[in-house]
Amino acid sequence: MFMDFSELSKRLYSAVICDALDSLGYKNQSPRTQFVVNTGVERLMGRSKTTLWVDMYHEDSSPYELELKAVDACKKDDVLIAAAGGSIRSGIWGELLSTAAFNSGCVGAIIHGAIRDVSQMKEMRFPVFATSKCLFDSKDRQRIVDIDVPIEIDGVFVTPGDIVFADEDGIVFIPQEIEDEVIKKALSKVDAENVTRDAIKNGMKATAAYEKYGVL
Repeated sequence: MFMDFSELSKRLYSAVICDALDSLGYKNQSPRTQFVVNTGVERLMGRSKTTLWVDMYHEDSSPYELELKAVDACKKDDVLIAAAGGSIRSGIWGELLSTAAFNSGCVGAIIHGAIRDVSQMKEMRFPVFATSKCLFDSKDRQRIVDIDVPIEIDGVFVTPGDIVFADEDGIVFIPQEIEDEVIKKALSKVDAENVTRDAIKNGMKATAAYEKYGVL
């Protein structure tokens, strides 16, 4: 199934995707951690480009090496995922990495950790969702230790290439092996919800609408 993420992101939202995953038995695909910092772009959808980060407390002999390699390796529709354990030791993502990633085709970033340069990224209209902000540079504080590996964010396991969707309600990851079925189910539920909502707006009681359409 060809994925036109630009069009799909206009029709879908995180909760309906989570419901579709639930219906297939995938009940832990959305981190409960709140990604409370964003750059003002409402929705983000693409394929996960994973990076694994650690805190560090010594002088880095090759600072930024893997960060730069990761953003240069991004391609069309990638979303860079930074698994940094929610650390606030430094701001690991900012304007320059956003610019480099965007130039490589990346459509946004999900940072389980801190970011900085928020106003500049807002001006760029580059979608970034993060758990916190921190002014400190990452040099000698945090670094990437691996790229394109399975990662974990708040109990959710993510494989490179998994679809990720983010909006103001939260973030949800779709495993590649079920992505076609999840998207079809989510789109079907959106259509059914529209019918149900219109019926309720036109005076049908919520109970009757649920009994008729089976959607809530």
